[in-house]
Amino acid sequence: MLSDRRAHLKSLAAGIGALAASWAVPAPSSGAKGPLDNADSAPRFKIEEIPLKQVVVDDKFWSPRLEVNRTKTLDHVYGELEASGCIRNFDLAARKATGRFGGPWWADSDVYKWIEGASYVLGSHPDAALERKVDDLIARIAAAQQPDGYLNTHVLIEEPDLRFRNLAFFHEDFSSGHLFEAAVAHYEATGKRGLLDVATRLADCFDATFGPGKRAGLSGHEGIELAWVRLYRATGEKRYLRLAEFYLNQRGQKPSLFEREYESLPRDRTVLWREGRPVNLRALHEHFFLARPPAFDTSYCQDNLPVREQSSAVGHAVRAMFLYCGVADVADETGDPALLAALHRLHDSVTLRRMYVTGGIGPSAKNEGFTDDYDLPNENAYQETCASAGMVLWNHRMFKLTGDGSYIDLLEQSLYNAVLAGVSLEGNTFCYATPLACDTEFKRQPWFEVPCCPTTASRFLPSLGRYVYSQSADGLWVNLYVGGELSVTLPNGAKVKVRQRTDYPWDGHVRLQVEVDQAQEFTLHVRIPGWAQASALRLNGAKLSPPVSKGYAHIHARWSRGDGVELSIPLETVKLEANPKVLQSRGKVALRRGPLIYCLEQPDNKADLDRIALPSAGGRLAEHFEAGLLGGVVIIEGEGRVRHLDGWETALYRPVRPTDGAPAAIKAIPYCVWGNRGQQKMKVWIDSVAS
Repeated sequence: MLSDRRAHLKSLAAGIGALAASWAVPAPSSGAKGPLDNADSAPRFKIEEIPLKQVVVDDKFWSPRLEVNRTKTLDHVYGELEASGCIRNFDLAARKATGRFGGPWWADSDVYKWIEGASYVLGSHPDAALERKVDDLIARIAAAQQPDGYLNTHVLIEEPDLRFRNLAFFHEDFSSGHLFEAAVAHYEATGKRGLLDVATRLADCFDATFGPGKRAGLSGHEGIELAWVRLYRATGEKRYLRLAEFYLNQRGQKPSLFEREYESLPRDRTVLWREGRPVNLRALHEHFFLARPPAFDTSYCQDNLPVREQSSAVGHAVRAMFLYCGVADVADETGDPALLAALHRLHDSVTLRRMYVTGGIGPSAKNEGFTDDYDLPNENAYQETCASAGMVLWNHRMFKLTGDGSYIDLLEQSLYNAVLAGVSLEGNTFCYATPLACDTEFKRQPWFEVPCCPTTASRFLPSLGRYVYSQSADGLWVNLYVGGELSVTLPNGAKVKVRQRTDYPWDGHVRLQVEVDQAQEFTLHVRIPGWAQASALRLNGAKLSPPVSKGYAHIHARWSRGDGVELSIPLETVKLEANPKVLQSRGKVALRRGPLIYCLEQPDNKADLDRIALPSAGGRLAEHFEAGLLGGVVIIEGEGRVRHLDGWETALYRPVRPTDGAPAAIKAIPYCVWGNRGQQKMKVWIDSVAS
């Protein structure tokens, strides 16, 4: 038996050597390298998403969150959609009820997002009662659809003569995109075609209206572009892919479609604004698009330049994320080099100059989006939850295009921090804006006049498994460290399971066990986070040094049942500083441990948070797990100083004094769990003093 095992290890080593020999000549690289960084070349295989039903999440960190979403958040969101009239709108449009339109004019999109989230849950947790609720809702939606496929309850109920005439704001495209996404999710989870048939009839209505030789099409709130591609992939209908590309090509034309549309709108027509006040259609356009009448500023919806010429992230952050996702999807299908180049420029714009340390984006409430480079305020950070989820969606697509693990690092940063902070541990209160510092006035809300963030949470969390693994012609990719199981069929028809066991992000030890019926040769691509130092790999207990490129260790072997890979990632507390151009965080430090950003919250600290300062370098910081705190978290403790305020009663300015202040114990918790103990003061960026 021992000789057999040695022979097997020898064959594994030979396979790894063969992979190294087949790799392209490494390109020169700069910077410090860890023990695994012994190659720097790109994989040659198209990376594909693995169907969500093939991934089971069984994880100490994530499973409680997903269970709360399944058992509480979905019911809470559905109840609010009913109470606000968003669901009843479909009965009104079908003329099966009477009354007034309920919710914002894009209310349909929130109903569709709920169906998408419920469908993901049904795919992993069959539930007869939930399935009946979804089926009933789909029937009500189908009843509201018009004979030619058109479907938008606000237009049908309130503005039937303005069909496709106010693309900038009526959100017909945006809501339809969410219908397409929900339909594909429902079909993949249940095999039922009811909602998919509704979606394809609506898609065909768009196709009959927009496209070359027809009407120009442009979405005021992007989202349909990526949904066209998703619908194309589910149905094989190439017209939908062509529409996605057509919509992208229409953006940035001069004069803008929205400018022409604005001139044609009735001057005396009103619609319902979010607070329920009547607002003239032209005034609505002016509120968002007219910076200085008659100048028309279309940067709000990324219509300022053709997509292939864009370099700076501008305007509404959620719209930008959906646009960039659509661009990535079209580029993935077409290989358009100009789209790829634009994506890389835009990604640099966001991640190098316009992104929070949490991975969130959008500092301004005025446009719910981007302002200037390095403008990243903390107390009044907007960082909308939907935009944070958009960062996950976009970085996932960028990874699939490139095979570069740095995009998964960013995905993980947004996921574990900005996205998770958007929903409470109880699952029934949410952030719309998510600040990086707050006083005692801020708290999460159970619902909003614009309820996109609660419905985003309900659909995003149960899709977590989509990001954990990927597949390519040569093997499997392990992207995130989430306990559970993957079941997949290789291109040669062989069935493989990968079982993952880990206490990540509290602990950096990960075990991957491979299960195959017969020995199979393939590559297991294992992500090594870019922030990790001195990570180590073992294969069946033996040290391993496989080729590493673009943040992945590529373990090529002939795998047998029970082979195990162990990855050890040191999780160390690191003090971060911001680029000096970020004025709001200059002279401050933030704490990071592994993928998690930490914050100070007042209940854990005796001194007022505004008076606490940490050494900019050095100083003792210790970590330990507290099982009884906020569901069980690793906390960071250390010693800071409390700044004295004496002597300022009679002075506005005075000469600088040496750093003083009494020692003060500090305790930091993960940012993703702040705000779950009532309204409390919180800070991510902490004043620093010289060591």
